[in-house]
Amino acid sequence: MPPIDIPALRRCLLALAAGAVVACSQTPNRAPVEDRSPTPRSTLAAASPAQSPASAPEPSRAPPPDSNSGKAGYYTVKSGDTLIRIGLDNGQNWKDLMRWNNLVNPNLIEVGQVIRIVPPGTDPAAATARPVTTAKVETRPLEARPGSAVATSASAPSGAASSAAAGTTSAPARETTAPREGDDDVNWAWPATAPVATPFDDARNKGLVFRGKPGDPVYAAADGRVVYAGSGLRGYGNLVILKHNATYLTAYAHNQTLLVKDDQNVKRGQKIAEMGSTDADGVQLHFEIRKQGKPIDPARLLPAR
Repeated sequence: MPPIDIPALRRCLLALAAGAVVACSQTPNRAPVEDRSPTPRSTLAAASPAQSPASAPEPSRAPPPDSNSGKAGYYTVKSGDTLIRIGLDNGQNWKDLMRWNNLVNPNLIEVGQVIRIVPPGTDPAAATARPVTTAKVETRPLEARPGSAVATSASAPSGAASSAAAGTTSAPARETTAPREGDDDVNWAWPATAPVATPFDDARNKGLVFRGKPGDPVYAAADGRVVYAGSGLRGYGNLVILKHNATYLTAYAHNQTLLVKDDQNVKRGQKIAEMGSTDADGVQLHFEIRKQGKPIDPARLLPAR
């Protein structure tokens, strides 16, 4: 083994030591560190005072039960109800319901709310049993198809008017058939000239369905007043509701065009809409007669064709 060069070894060790000192004196590049330390409680309280136990809101309390709930002449609102629907189902004008219940916005009714469905001061039992009076209507030219059965019946003067003009006391003229049970002296006419495609079915179809072409005329089935004209009742599309007297309403659904407006008086056989397919699977007129809000078979009341 060659002899070790002590001076050379000493110089190497000194060089290594000097390099280590220089390396340690430099600041290394470190990756940024995310501070995940918990926020002090005092900071949380200052940032969200609403979450502190002292300011937490009290749980909502259910309103006290209405004393009229379940009584005759009152209706308790269910999920999905609208004031228009409640009026139709109870044979009333939705605007009357607003007035009787001091409602400001017809769209703001709540589930569980109790709605008066008879006029204030009226006995509900007497309201359903009172005699029927004919609705007052204004006389105006009718917009009906010339030569159609509806136009002919609509333009013919009533028996009462003819008798008064002639100074006689003969019985009022009716349609081609004798009065039928339950028609309460309303002079009915067919709302469309198209044939009936679907008959009345209390479980599935609460009226008659007439199939036709877009724009086919829709006629008022009797004298009355428009209590609704619009599209706010789901499932009916563009809808007209007529009130004929204290007992009867009629509804005309799925129209493409409405030709009347709220509170307008109409005559039997007057064109009130044009047939369409709004909210329906095809062009049609869905026609209902409601007696005190309950759908009945219109074929029981309409005259023979």
